[in-house]
Amino acid sequence: MSDLKGKYKKILEDLENNIKNPEDLVYAKEKFMELTLIFMDIIDRLTLLTDARIKEMEERQEEINNRINNVQSAIDEIEGDIYEDDENYEFEIVCPYCNYEFTTDIADEEKEEIKCPNCNNIIELDWNGEEEYSCLGDCSHCHEEKVAEDDEKYNAKQEENNEDEDM
Repeated sequence: MSDLKGKYKKILEDLENNIKNPEDLVYAKEKFMELTLIFMDIIDRLTLLTDARIKEMEERQEEINNRINNVQSAIDEIEGDIYEDDENYEFEIVCPYCNYEFTTDIADEEKEEIKCPNCNNIIELDWNGEEEYSCLGDCSHCHEEKVAEDDEKYNAKQEENNEDEDM
């Protein structure tokens, strides 16, 4: 900024040294001041516009940071659900007596039975991995198999239609 002041003073000195008529010198200085004020006004306007744009960018950045934090929180929750250290496992069970479907946490694989919360009958747990279903097709497992089977049939039919169109 001091360099700018020095150049400004130098221009005024040059005007004084080169303009001998006092009236012309006053006139030239006044016009030089007007020009300076115009430039200062332009600089002020540009500064205001720049400040407004910077503020807008900072607000947008803050919004983006908030969104990123929300996504990170969701990811942390998902990670916690996937990689939780405890040995509790949630199982979906369909009662063979009343067909009531419920989920439960079972921490101990040694546990051999559980009580149905609907009919209070004791359900034997089979940990050897062999599945025996005695449901009426209403449980989510049967429903998922039905949906998968329907999808396979649909895809096969689509392929058949595509082959017929190619001929």
